[in-house]
Amino acid sequence: MRILLIEDDHQLGKAIYQGLKQVYATDWFRSAEEGEDALALSAYDAIVLDITLPQMSGLEWLDLLRQRGVAIPVLLLTALDTTQERITGLDTGADDYLTKPFDFDELMARLRAIMRRRETYRPEMVTHAGLCLDTRNKTATYQGVALSLSQKEFEILRLLVEQPGSCVSKQMIENNLYGWDNPVGSNTIEVHISALRRKLGKRHIRTVRNQGYVLELSV
Repeated sequence: MRILLIEDDHQLGKAIYQGLKQVYATDWFRSAEEGEDALALSAYDAIVLDITLPQMSGLEWLDLLRQRGVAIPVLLLTALDTTQERITGLDTGADDYLTKPFDFDELMARLRAIMRRRETYRPEMVTHAGLCLDTRNKTATYQGVALSLSQKEFEILRLLVEQPGSCVSKQMIENNLYGWDNPVGSNTIEVHISALRRKLGKRHIRTVRNQGYVLELSV
């Protein structure tokens, strides 16, 4: 899971970021414009969005996202606890909201809730040529045999199976598994791919030199 945090208050943003990254790959930016750039490069499972931002407000950006059909769940953070503020946020397309100050455990609970609701609209089972991924329970089988996968191995395999026969770049894998400011070892992805090959079969994941990896399973 990958979270995009947009909060311009340094002290609050740092506290939220430090907490989130203990559980999720998290990227923290301080403006809607930076958030827009981040969305162009990475896939996110949820956005934690402050309403009061420099230049473009959180509500203005959220409105633009929903107009473009971006359906990523959004948890709004607001300093104004008024009925109209909540109505405006929800009508603009927010999935939930929190009023500052708030308890971090409540933020996490609300975040889990909006992501669970999103998962109900996604296919729980992804299958391809004998490979079956259970996206809710994070389990996988190949030709009826259970695969013992780490969380990151499962996410890489999901990226590959969602684009069978197509090259998935190393950069795309890194962007989906790690936060931008989390250092990734030069061979980290290769280590995960090597582990997947041992479990799935070496010939089923092909390396395309200087490009990425291709999942090749025969039907």
